[in-house]
Amino acid sequence: MDHILINLVLDSDLYLLRVQEEKLMEAGLSNWQKVCFVPTKADTMVSLFRRWLKKYADDKVDWGTNIYGTLTPIPPREQLMDRYWTHVVNCSSCTEAYKRLNALQIFLQVMSIALVAIMAAAKHMAISSVARYTLAVAAILCFVGSKWLSHFIYKNFHFQDYNHSFK
Repeated sequence: MDHILINLVLDSDLYLLRVQEEKLMEAGLSNWQKVCFVPTKADTMVSLFRRWLKKYADDKVDWGTNIYGTLTPIPPREQLMDRYWTHVVNCSSCTEAYKRLNALQIFLQVMSIALVAIMAAAKHMAISSVARYTLAVAAILCFVGSKWLSHFIYKNFHFQDYNHSFK
Protein backbone atom coordinates (compact mmCIF):
# COMPACT_ATOMS: atom_id res chain seq x y z
CA MET A 1 0.00 0.00 0.00
CA ASP A 2 2.93 2.33 0.66
CA HIS A 3 4.13 1.88 -2.91
CA ILE A 4 0.65 2.51 -4.30
CA LEU A 5 0.39 5.80 -2.43
CA ILE A 6 3.95 6.86 -3.26
CA ASN A 7 3.49 6.03 -6.94
CA LEU A 8 0.28 8.05 -7.02
CA VAL A 9 2.20 11.12 -5.86
CA LEU A 10 5.14 10.50 -8.19
CA ASP A 11 2.97 9.74 -11.22
CA SER A 12 0.80 12.77 -10.63
CA ASP A 13 3.73 15.05 -11.41
CA LEU A 14 5.51 12.97 -14.03
CA TYR A 15 3.60 14.25 -17.04
CA LEU A 16 3.74 17.85 -15.83
CA LEU A 17 7.50 17.59 -15.31
CA ARG A 18 7.96 16.28 -18.85
CA VAL A 19 5.90 19.14 -20.29
CA GLN A 20 7.85 21.60 -18.12
CA GLU A 21 11.10 20.10 -19.41
CA GLU A 22 9.97 20.78 -22.96
CA LYS A 23 9.07 24.38 -22.12
CA LEU A 24 12.46 24.84 -20.47
CA MET A 25 14.24 23.59 -23.58
CA GLU A 26 12.20 25.96 -25.77
CA ALA A 27 13.07 28.97 -23.61
CA GLY A 28 16.73 27.95 -23.34
CA LEU A 29 18.53 26.66 -20.30
CA SER A 30 19.89 30.07 -19.33
CA ASN A 31 16.34 31.54 -19.38
CA TRP A 32 14.89 29.09 -16.87
CA GLN A 33 13.42 31.94 -14.77
CA LYS A 34 11.00 32.75 -17.62
CA VAL A 35 9.55 29.25 -17.41
CA CYS A 36 9.86 28.39 -13.72
CA PHE A 37 8.04 30.46 -11.14
CA VAL A 38 9.91 30.14 -7.83
CA PRO A 39 8.55 32.82 -5.46
CA THR A 40 8.87 31.18 -2.04
CA LYS A 41 11.70 30.52 0.39
CA ALA A 42 11.17 26.80 -0.22
CA ASP A 43 12.30 27.40 -3.81
CA THR A 44 15.65 28.89 -2.77
CA MET A 45 17.47 25.60 -3.31
CA VAL A 46 16.20 25.44 -6.90
CA SER A 47 17.51 28.93 -7.59
CA LEU A 48 20.84 28.19 -5.94
CA PHE A 49 21.20 24.93 -7.88
CA ARG A 50 20.45 26.67 -11.19
CA ARG A 51 22.98 29.40 -10.36
CA TRP A 52 25.60 26.74 -9.50
CA LEU A 53 24.79 24.79 -12.67
CA LYS A 54 25.28 27.90 -14.79
CA LYS A 55 28.55 28.84 -13.10
CA TYR A 56 30.21 25.43 -13.04
CA ALA A 57 28.52 23.39 -15.77
CA ASP A 58 27.38 25.87 -18.43
CA ASP A 59 23.71 25.13 -17.55
CA LYS A 60 24.15 21.47 -18.54
CA VAL A 61 24.60 18.18 -16.79
CA ASP A 62 27.16 16.00 -18.52
CA TRP A 63 25.55 12.59 -18.75
CA GLY A 64 28.44 11.22 -20.80
CA THR A 65 26.76 11.93 -24.13
CA ASN A 66 27.05 14.66 -26.71
CA ILE A 67 23.31 15.21 -26.86
CA TYR A 68 22.27 18.59 -25.49
CA GLY A 69 19.19 20.62 -26.12
CA THR A 70 17.15 17.90 -27.80
CA LEU A 71 14.30 15.94 -26.30
CA THR A 72 12.43 13.00 -27.63
CA PRO A 73 8.77 13.73 -28.36
CA ILE A 74 6.49 13.45 -25.34
CA PRO A 75 5.16 9.90 -25.35
CA PRO A 76 1.47 9.22 -24.73
CA ARG A 77 0.44 9.49 -21.08
CA GLU A 78 -0.12 5.74 -20.87
CA GLN A 79 3.47 5.08 -21.93
CA LEU A 80 5.02 7.86 -19.86
CA MET A 81 3.20 6.83 -16.70
CA ASP A 82 3.36 3.06 -17.26
CA ARG A 83 3.75 1.92 -13.68
CA TYR A 84 4.12 -1.77 -14.49
CA TRP A 85 7.35 -1.53 -16.51
CA THR A 86 8.82 1.37 -14.53
CA HIS A 87 8.19 -0.01 -11.06
CA VAL A 88 6.25 -3.24 -10.56
CA VAL A 89 8.61 -5.58 -12.47
CA ASN A 90 11.57 -4.20 -10.51
CA CYS A 91 9.95 -4.26 -7.05
CA SER A 92 9.61 -7.62 -5.31
CA SER A 93 6.83 -6.34 -3.01
CA CYS A 94 4.72 -5.01 -5.84
CA THR A 95 5.39 -8.04 -8.05
CA GLU A 96 4.20 -10.35 -5.26
CA ALA A 97 1.10 -8.23 -4.59
CA TYR A 98 0.38 -8.11 -8.33
CA LYS A 99 0.59 -11.91 -8.64
CA ARG A 100 -1.60 -12.50 -5.59
CA LEU A 101 -4.26 -10.01 -6.65
CA ASN A 102 -4.37 -11.53 -10.14
CA ALA A 103 -4.76 -14.98 -8.58
CA LEU A 104 -7.60 -13.67 -6.41
CA GLN A 105 -9.27 -12.17 -9.46
CA ILE A 106 -9.11 -15.49 -11.31
CA PHE A 107 -10.41 -17.31 -8.23
CA LEU A 108 -13.41 -14.94 -8.04
CA GLN A 109 -14.16 -15.47 -11.73
CA VAL A 110 -13.97 -19.27 -11.37
CA MET A 111 -16.17 -19.13 -8.26
CA SER A 112 -18.72 -17.01 -10.11
CA ILE A 113 -18.93 -19.55 -12.95
CA ALA A 114 -18.94 -22.50 -10.54
CA LEU A 115 -21.78 -21.00 -8.49
CA VAL A 116 -23.84 -20.42 -11.62
CA ALA A 117 -23.17 -24.01 -12.70
CA ILE A 118 -24.19 -25.33 -9.28
CA MET A 119 -27.33 -23.21 -9.38
CA ALA A 120 -28.20 -24.51 -12.86
CA ALA A 121 -27.61 -28.12 -11.79
CA ALA A 122 -29.61 -27.55 -8.62
CA LYS A 123 -32.77 -26.78 -10.60
CA HIS A 124 -33.14 -30.48 -11.19
CA MET A 125 -32.42 -31.35 -7.58
CA ALA A 126 -34.56 -30.78 -4.58
CA ILE A 127 -32.94 -27.55 -3.36
CA SER A 128 -34.81 -24.75 -1.71
CA SER A 129 -35.39 -21.46 -3.48
CA VAL A 130 -33.57 -19.67 -0.64
CA ALA A 131 -30.46 -21.74 -1.35
CA ARG A 132 -30.79 -21.01 -5.08
CA TYR A 133 -31.09 -17.25 -4.41
CA THR A 134 -28.12 -17.43 -2.06
CA LEU A 135 -26.05 -19.08 -4.80
CA ALA A 136 -27.18 -16.43 -7.29
CA VAL A 137 -26.24 -13.58 -4.96
CA ALA A 138 -22.87 -15.19 -4.21
CA ALA A 139 -22.20 -15.62 -7.96
CA ILE A 140 -23.07 -11.97 -8.61
CA LEU A 141 -20.87 -10.81 -5.73
CA CYS A 142 -17.95 -12.89 -7.00
CA PHE A 143 -18.40 -11.49 -10.50
CA VAL A 144 -18.66 -7.88 -9.33
CA GLY A 145 -15.71 -8.41 -7.00
CA SER A 146 -13.56 -9.73 -9.85
CA LYS A 147 -14.51 -6.76 -12.04
CA TRP A 148 -13.69 -4.29 -9.26
CA LEU A 149 -10.40 -6.09 -8.58
CA SER A 150 -9.54 -5.96 -12.28
CA HIS A 151 -10.02 -2.18 -12.25
CA PHE A 152 -8.02 -1.87 -9.01
CA ILE A 153 -5.12 -3.90 -10.43
CA TYR A 154 -5.01 -1.88 -13.66
CA LYS A 155 -5.25 1.45 -11.86
CA ASN A 156 -2.61 0.68 -9.23
CA PHE A 157 -0.18 -1.58 -11.10
CA HIS A 158 -0.39 -0.39 -14.71
CA PHE A 159 -1.73 3.10 -15.35
CA GLN A 160 -3.71 5.68 -13.49
CA ASP A 161 -4.34 8.91 -15.31
CA TYR A 162 -4.02 12.01 -13.24
CA ASN A 163 -5.69 15.25 -14.21
CA HIS A 164 -4.46 18.08 -11.98
CA SER A 165 -7.43 20.25 -12.84
CA PHE A 166 -9.74 17.80 -11.06
CA LYS A 167 -7.65 17.47 -7.87
